[in-house]
Amino acid sequence: MKKMAVGLLLMGVVWALFNFHFILFDNRIKILAKAHYTLDNTFVDARGAKKIRLLLNPDLAKAGFKDILNEVSQ
Repeated sequence: MKKMAVGLLLMGVVWALFNFHFILFDNRIKILAKAHYTLDNTFVDARGAKKIRLLLNPDLAKAGFKDILNEVSQ
């Protein structure tokens, strides 16, 4: 039973890594659904002036990074 619970937990973590961007801003972490199933840009550092560079990333643009950036900057 314990092995099954650990296996389900591990499967949930892997599923989250393939389906979400975890974006670290200056004072919080935001979770953004990915447009495609991939491990690219799973953990994104958006602190400081890096936000402008991340707007040009096509994977983040498709996922809606601009909307998240507007929400965080308000």
